Amino acid sequence: MKQKTKEYIKEYFLITLGVFFVTVGIEYFYAPNDLAAGGVTGLAVVVTNYFPALDVGSFTFITNLVLFILAFIVVGGDFGVKTIYSSFGLSGMLWFFDGVIKPDALTNDLFLATLFGTLFTAVGLAIVFNQNASTGGTDILAKILNKYTSFNIGISLLCVDFIVTLLGAITFGADKGMYAVASVIINGPLIDRLIAFMNQRKQITIISEKTEEISKYIRVELKKGCTYLKGEGAHTGDSKKVIYSVLNKKELDKLKEYIEEVDTEVFYTIGVVDEVKGKGFPIVSGF
Repeated sequence: MKQKTKEYIKEYFLITLGVFFVTVGIEYFYAPNDLAAGGVTGLAVVVTNYFPALDVGSFTFITNLVLFILAFIVVGGDFGVKTIYSSFGLSGMLWFFDGVIKPDALTNDLFLATLFGTLFTAVGLAIVFNQNASTGGTDILAKILNKYTSFNIGISLLCVDFIVTLLGAITFGADKGMYAVASVIINGPLIDRLIAFMNQRKQITIISEKTEEISKYIRVELKKGCTYLKGEGAHTGDSKKVIYSVLNKKELDKLKEYIEEVDTEVFYTIGVVDEVKGKGFPIVSGF
């Protein structure tokens, strides 16, 4: 129960952190430079240009309400609840920045605004998506497209957001429109690579005279699985048990420290694993 509570708190802390990064990207780079780089927030930048009485936060909040029911019905309850939290969080942060902080653009150079705005929003969205949530709006539509097609989450987001950038080009001119299109094109694949990096695992193959001790440590101390592979020494012809396991970086560091203590003659190789499916390794949306 305590472990589940810790995981729950961690998930929502990471969602909040991701929402903060997205807010910074919008408020300090996109919105003050009229860059409608996709999403409901990008659409909000366009709409508030025609209706100044509206602000980005309020428009985002109202539009997201319409899409919440869709998220619950099509994608599922867990995703829906987290999306409500992150969407309300994003709307609230945008409102706070608009109404209280009233930020100025950190740069008026469109290239730099596009570059850093894309970086902040991509990092934020990757963190949020990685917790099986979204910031609402077109993210929900991208999630649905990801669920029912072979498209990765980033490419799905690119398809959904492209129309918003076209509206931005019509509203703010071709130059800003093209920068917004560039941001959307870069944003999708960057999100996918960031999600891959966050979920990267390491595979280790171990040849040792202490296979029983090492495998027990993996199973009991690290609480991870491992597999014996059959091996044979090329020179001696002796049969050997080869240990194979997939771990995260923290677990791998502990294992390396342990095996080098129990067997100074150990031989092991380590490789990067981009995707893992199986017990103890839930698939993250986006792959």
